[in-house]
Amino acid sequence: MEAHSIEKRPPYGMIAILFIGAFVAILNETLLNIALPSIMAEFDVSPSAVQWLTNGYMLVNGILIPASAFFIQRFTNKSLFITAMALFTAGTLTAALASSFGILLVARMIQAAGSAVMMPLLMNVMLTAFPVEKRGTAMGTFGLVMIVAPAIGPTLSGWIIEHYDWRTLFYIVLPFAVFTLIYAIVKLKNITPQRAIRLDILSIILSSLGFGGLLYGFSSAGESGWNDPSVYGTIIVGALSVIGLILRQLRMDDPMLEFRIFKHSMFALSSAISIVLAVAMFSAMILMPIYVQTIRGISPLDSGLLMLPGALVMGIMSPITGRLFDKYGPKLLAITGLFITIATTYFFSRLDMDTAYGTIMLLYTVRMFGMSMVMMPVMTNGLNQLPIKDNPHGTAMNNTLQQVSGAIGSALLITVMNNRTESKATELGEQAMANMDPSAVPSDQAMAEMQAQIMNEAMLSGINFTFFISTIIAVGALILALFMKRVDTTESQKQQQEMAMQQAEMQDSQQTPVPNQS
Repeated sequence: MEAHSIEKRPPYGMIAILFIGAFVAILNETLLNIALPSIMAEFDVSPSAVQWLTNGYMLVNGILIPASAFFIQRFTNKSLFITAMALFTAGTLTAALASSFGILLVARMIQAAGSAVMMPLLMNVMLTAFPVEKRGTAMGTFGLVMIVAPAIGPTLSGWIIEHYDWRTLFYIVLPFAVFTLIYAIVKLKNITPQRAIRLDILSIILSSLGFGGLLYGFSSAGESGWNDPSVYGTIIVGALSVIGLILRQLRMDDPMLEFRIFKHSMFALSSAISIVLAVAMFSAMILMPIYVQTIRGISPLDSGLLMLPGALVMGIMSPITGRLFDKYGPKLLAITGLFITIATTYFFSRLDMDTAYGTIMLLYTVRMFGMSMVMMPVMTNGLNQLPIKDNPHGTAMNNTLQQVSGAIGSALLITVMNNRTESKATELGEQAMANMDPSAVPSDQAMAEMQAQIMNEAMLSGINFTFFISTIIAVGALILALFMKRVDTTESQKQQQEMAMQQAEMQDSQQTPVPNQS
C-alpha cells in the first residue's frame, strides 16, 4: 500500500520548481543572440569575439552534459539542483554587472556550468517519479520547457533590446533564478537513488576534448569555412577523442557514460530519429531569420513574432501529444507528425520575393505542430526501454546527442546554403553581363542595385535549395519511424514498484523511534 501511494502521487511541487529552473536556464541560452550587436558596440569587440558568448555557453554545456550521468548517480537531486542553480544565479548577477567583455564571458561560462545539469536532472527525476504508463504525459509537459523556452527567447530579446539596455535581459532572469534557488533550498526533496561511484578523470578529459571539439569545430565551420585549420583540426581531435571515450567506457565496469544502452533497439532507433530530426529542425531556425531579415527586410522583432505562434502551438501540443502517446504509442504520432513536417519543409523550399508574411507564419506554425508530434514521443519510447539504473545515462546521452547533432546540422546547412548562393550568384552575374548592352555604360548606382538584386536572388536560391535538402533529411527520419514499436514496459513497471517499496522502507526506518537501551 505504501509503495502504491508513492507511485500514484508524484512530487508535483518539486517537479514544478525544477521546471522553472530549467525553463529559465534554457531561455537564457537563446536570449542573448539578438543583443550581440549592442554588446559589440559597448565593449568594442569584433564579431568573432562576441560570438564566444554563445559558443562558449554551448561548449560548457557540451562538456558537462555527458558527465551529468555521473553527477546524478553520485549526488542527491536536491544538492545537485541547488549547486547548479546557485552557479546559474551567480553567473546571471555577474553578467548583469559586468564592466568588461572578459567578465561578461566568464559570467556566461558560470551560467552554462549551472544550466548544463538541469535538463538531464529534470528528465531523470520525471522518469523516477512517474509510473511508466504515465511517462508520456509527464514528458509531454516537459516538452514545454525544452521547446517553448528557446523559441520565445529571440522574440522576448528583440522586444527588450528595442526598448531597454542589454543588461535588462539578465536583470529579468535574476529574480526567477533567486526565487527558484530559495524555494529549492527550503522545499526540494530527494527521490533519485545514489550510488558510491568514482569519477574517472581520463573519461572526463576524453569527453571534454571529444564533445567540446566536435561542437566547436562544427559551430565554427559556417563562419570560418571548412578549410580553416581550427575547424577541421578540432573536428578531428573531437572525433578521435569520442572514439577513445567509447572504447574506454566499454572496458569499464562502472562507466561515466554508458554506451551499452544502445544495445536496446528502441533506444538506439529513437536516438537516430532524434539526430536526423534535429538536423532538419535547425533548417527553419537558421534559414528563416536570414530570409525574413536579410532578403525581405523585416525587423528582428517582427522576425521573432513570426516564429512565436509556432512555439506556442508546440507548447500547447506537447502535453496533449504526451497523453496520446500513453494511449496509442509512438509510431502513429511520429509518422503523422513527420508527414506534416516533410510537407511544410517542402513548401518552404518554394519561397519567393513576394511570399506573404501571413503565409510564412502559417507554414512555420503548421511545421512546428508536426514536430510536436514527433520529438517527445520518440524520445520517451526510447527511454522507456532502459532499466531504471540506466536512466541517468539515457538522459545524458539524449541531451549530448541533441547538442552535437544541432551543431553538425547547423554547419552542414549553412555550408549547403553558402555553396548554392555562390554558384547561383556567379550564374546570374554571367547572365546579366551577357544581356547588357555593350555600348551602354551603367552608372555606379545602377551597378550597385544590380549586384544587390543578384545577391538577394542568389541567397533566396540557396535558402530554397537548403530547405529541399532538409526535406530529404526529414524523409530519412520518416523511414526510420516506420520501424518503431511500442516498448513493453512490464519489466520497467516491476523495477519501479520495487524501488518504490525500497523508498517506503527507508522512510519507515527513518521514522521508527530508536528504543531506549539504558
